[in-house]
Amino acid sequence: MRNIWTIAKKEYDQYFISPVAYVVAFAILLTTGVLFGLNMFFYTQNAFQNFGAVPNFAPISGSFTFLLVLSAPALTMRLISDEARMGTLELLLTAPIRDFELVIGKWLGAMLYILSLLAVTLVYPIVISRFVTPGIDWNVILTSYLGMILLAGVFLSLGTAVSAMFTNQITAFFVSLALFVTLWWLVGFPASVITGDAARLFEYLDLKTHFYGALDSGVINLSSLVYYASLIALGFFTGTTAVEMRRWR
Repeated sequence: MRNIWTIAKKEYDQYFISPVAYVVAFAILLTTGVLFGLNMFFYTQNAFQNFGAVPNFAPISGSFTFLLVLSAPALTMRLISDEARMGTLELLLTAPIRDFELVIGKWLGAMLYILSLLAVTLVYPIVISRFVTPGIDWNVILTSYLGMILLAGVFLSLGTAVSAMFTNQITAFFVSLALFVTLWWLVGFPASVITGDAARLFEYLDLKTHFYGALDSGVINLSSLVYYASLIALGFFTGTTAVEMRRWR
């Protein structure tokens, strides 16, 4: 556990000297901030016409997940591929550290960075709650945040696995991006054109179904938690296998 935390802390600190991380933070926080401002402005200007409706958190969570699909490859592309390119991966593999500890440590560092951004966005529901009486439904908000954390865990885990397969950051970026776009937009498409058990299978494999259809709506399904946990575990397994293959080359 100490090895994992040491690697995670090093990677987390590394993000704050990386221009890519600052670009990602700027894009996410600017977009969600603008949407929050527009959301609040619309509801305050049309309070009487909306019959007491409260500002909706869905545009903020939706924009965060959309940007996560596009930005997660940039956050993970260098995690292991850069170590392999510079030759420092061989040094790590000779250290008293297990392969899965290296992969999980790299993933955890990226997760801590995303959690830092999510912590900043907590100001939005807090402000919304102060403007409505008796307040917003925090169960829905917290469930939505759980969904965003799980989605981040999935993307960063799979991105770390892809990074372990390549020595070129750009290649790792585009492979990860293609994988995330497939999981987010393309996997669920067949469910809209076919019927029967096959349609239900594709619907279950669709990342959006488990987020927008459940967690972002305040519903926690065991099937959704198992699905996200399985993808995270798949990323760990694939990344560890890729590192082991490098060890024996």
